[in-house]
Amino acid sequence: EPGKQVRSAVRIKNTSKSYAAFKFQTTAPKSCFMRPPGAILAPGEGIIATVFKFVEPPENNEKPMDQKRKVKFKIMSLKVKGPMDYVSELFDDLKDQVAIEQILRVVFLDPGRPCPALEKLKRQLADADAELEARKKPPEDAGPKIIGEGLVIDEW
Repeated sequence: EPGKQVRSAVRIKNTSKSYAAFKFQTTAPKSCFMRPPGAILAPGEGIIATVFKFVEPPENNEKPMDQKRKVKFKIMSLKVKGPMDYVSELFDDLKDQVAIEQILRVVFLDPGRPCPALEKLKRQLADADAELEARKKPPEDAGPKIIGEGLVIDEW
């Protein structure tokens, strides 16, 4: 529906034996974005990212289907030396070392017509929301644990 924001989820996994950075790019930066837009993943680590798309009203005599075909995005990845803070400039400095560019296109599903793809998307979005909440929670305190009333562990 024009004027509304829709979202999807994409699972990104580092299948290499070294640390890898990924970055999101799109042909429609004003209306399409991903959270997180990039990150560093340890070997074997995965993340579920949420892709947001603002549905723009069609221009002139443009058919809605034509507008949908135009929007593409890609996820680029490159090997990095180890754990570090993610900065998008990594890709500017090391663009000749980009290992994989996965180009994807935006496909709209009609929520009024149930289909297997829509059910899968709902599960992916629930997983993405749960993962985002888990990232927001502060890490558990690694201090002394209270086992029961009157019991003390690791007293110094």
